[in-house]
Amino acid sequence: MTPLVRVDHIGIAVESIADGEPLLELLGAEKLVHKRDDDQGFTWAYYELGNASRLELLEPIDGAESFLTGFLEARGPGLHHVTLEVADIEGTMAVLEEEGVRVIDYTERDGYLEAFVPPSEAAGVLFQLMEYTGDFQVEFGDKAVIGGSRLGE
Repeated sequence: MTPLVRVDHIGIAVESIADGEPLLELLGAEKLVHKRDDDQGFTWAYYELGNASRLELLEPIDGAESFLTGFLEARGPGLHHVTLEVADIEGTMAVLEEEGVRVIDYTERDGYLEAFVPPSEAAGVLFQLMEYTGDFQVEFGDKAVIGGSRLGE
């Protein structure tokens, strides 16, 4: 069975959110979130364009080692990942794995579950699979997810 999936956002690695933000503002983007994640070593800002397109800027925290510092050193600023919201992450992972697609790093986080399809499995693009839980929506309000409700609700 084909899983319920939609594009949630595109993540862009930047050296500085402040430097990346002016273009988004010129395009009418509304900043929804700007948050530091000390555990993972980065700051992220989340923007909505129109009522359904979203972008995320990811900036490393000075002096912190993280996946993002290595990415920027190797590749420089640019596309980091495409996040797909899924209605059932475990079911989606099962469908992919049945077809031989490798899914890695399944993790439960505050407000969402995530796993990744590595670039080697997806034409060079890192795909993040994400299933929102209620906690995320409580923290960020009705704009936390596209259309105000999780996929499949």
